[in-house]
Amino acid sequence: MSDLTIQRVGDARTANPRRDFALVVPAFNEAEMAEALVTELREAWERHGLDGEILVVDDGSTDGTAERIAEAASGWEPLRILRHRTNLGKTEAMLTASRATRRGVLVLFDADLQHSPDEIPRFLDEMARGWDIVCGRKIGAYDKQAVSSAYNRLSRKIFRVPVSDLNSMKAFRREILDELHLRHDWHRFFVVLAHARGYRATEIDIDLLPRRAGTSKYSGGWRVVVGVMDLLSVWFLLIFSRKPLLLFGTSGLALILLGGLVGAVALWLRIFHGFGFRPLLTLVLLLEVVGFLLVGFGLVAEMVAQLREEVGELRRRAGS
Repeated sequence: MSDLTIQRVGDARTANPRRDFALVVPAFNEAEMAEALVTELREAWERHGLDGEILVVDDGSTDGTAERIAEAASGWEPLRILRHRTNLGKTEAMLTASRATRRGVLVLFDADLQHSPDEIPRFLDEMARGWDIVCGRKIGAYDKQAVSSAYNRLSRKIFRVPVSDLNSMKAFRREILDELHLRHDWHRFFVVLAHARGYRATEIDIDLLPRRAGTSKYSGGWRVVVGVMDLLSVWFLLIFSRKPLLLFGTSGLALILLGGLVGAVALWLRIFHGFGFRPLLTLVLLLEVVGFLLVGFGLVAEMVAQLREEVGELRRRAGS
């Protein structure tokens, strides 16, 4: 169990998560694992008396993953296959599954079986205690451990989230996805965005098993660049989306003041020393123009933020 200090939720809103849950399994080119995946899920369902449904989201596979899973699961009612025409990503798989079920709890589970299906009841038992999100903290060595650890530490420091592994197996209340707007690849920031909305999270240790077949779908240096850019985007969204003038306005005013100071120095040199330096005047113009532009951007962004809040309020009223 995590050594983090986390406050628990007082009331459990899902009376029996072992019956009111859906297992979400994003699958992209995992045909080699299809038979083992279905076999081990069936055994776990029988062993633990689970009554949830299984939503396998075939994310544009080109190796016949969906067909292999359908064949292995023939006649087993809990399992359904949802399909994307092209490879969209894990975020879109989560959203597709959420729209296809009315179960109260979703459990995100990878098709590569690097986590045991026997972990599922542990997540559901924690959800029964009243948590909104239960994250798994991977125990064991894996390929991008250094990068992942640095990313998780940075995210914890910036966003103050009470979990130490943001991109692993997790269970959460489906209603959270109704409130959040997740962009492409933002599944890794799901906990961050939910925590910012006041949802409570905890974590449990889970074993990371060796990959049996296939290759990791999230590798390469470009993934690191994309992850950093997404992190900055989420940081900006959470910090400045409601008050964009704080960023643009303060930056613009600072440049305007700096331009005024440089202009005063230029005048002082000209009047008292008879020294004119044209680049200083160019710098004054640049600072003043950019400063006023930033303030203008900030005011326009404030109007956009106000409209966003009003639209969000209308959607909440329509939903209620």
